[in-house]
Amino acid sequence: MMFHRMITVVIALMTIATAAHAQNANSLMAPGAKVEKRAGDMKFTEGPVWIPARKVLVFSDIPNSKLMQWSEADGLSVFRESEQANGNILDLQGRLVSCQHAGRNLVRQEADGSITGLINHFEGQSLNSPNDVAIRSDGTLWFTDPHWGLKGEREIPGNWVYKFDPATGKTEAVVKDLAMPNGINFSPDESRIYIADTGGHPTHPDSAFQKFPAGIHCYEVTKEGQLGKKLFTIEEGSDGMAVDLEGNLYTTHDSVNIYSADGKLLERIATPEAPANVTFGGDDFKTLFITARTSLYSVRMKNAGAKPPGAKW
Repeated sequence: MMFHRMITVVIALMTIATAAHAQNANSLMAPGAKVEKRAGDMKFTEGPVWIPARKVLVFSDIPNSKLMQWSEADGLSVFRESEQANGNILDLQGRLVSCQHAGRNLVRQEADGSITGLINHFEGQSLNSPNDVAIRSDGTLWFTDPHWGLKGEREIPGNWVYKFDPATGKTEAVVKDLAMPNGINFSPDESRIYIADTGGHPTHPDSAFQKFPAGIHCYEVTKEGQLGKKLFTIEEGSDGMAVDLEGNLYTTHDSVNIYSADGKLLERIATPEAPANVTFGGDDFKTLFITARTSLYSVRMKNAGAKPPGAKW
């Protein structure tokens, strides 16, 4: 009886090991990869963006009102001061665009280091506290404007998502029915846009939105660059997000969660601290950088990250 029981236990353990091996084989992490800490001792990290020309990662330490930079060669240092910058991206020319809470604006850093204010009002009213931004191949900037970091009196009666054209100065509110819009990203072919909503919040100006569940909403985008119908919702919130060349969506919640282009959960990557945003970088764009509370982490992936179509960097 004891012999048969031992055989049964061995078979069970072999089955578990085989299943674990098969699960690992399907992972989007590079073989043998693990999450590694790159820097720490900050207050709240966000908005990572890789700058290929300098081989550095720039990201926000929001409460400290600083943009930080990290490189493999030189480690961590201050990039420049900010007005509580949150989300950051590169525009098509490789210039740094930042959403600023305290500034209630979007700004762009030019090649000579000077700062250009892009937008701080909509229809004559001050923005709330721009959070995150994505760029389309026509140069338009699509950004979220919840009131998480609002400094001063609210003027706009909602937390909206905007489409802004730096070339013409035209701004359009494209989504008005989310509670707290947060992360935003286009699919690699720009046929879809993903917008995260962190859900109801007791200080939302409209009580009807206070009970909204968190979710990631996928919308159709027309070839002309207009927002179309909602295609589906992932029933889980996210902060910042990124996409790879295969169209997979990398989200941040209690872990880094990877979804297929159609919203199917593929994998969860545990991190030592709750992640707030992700971006791809490195020479081959296969390093996933993770800003997580007080620290910066990275992990090697199988797929490369997607750059905006038309990017000159």
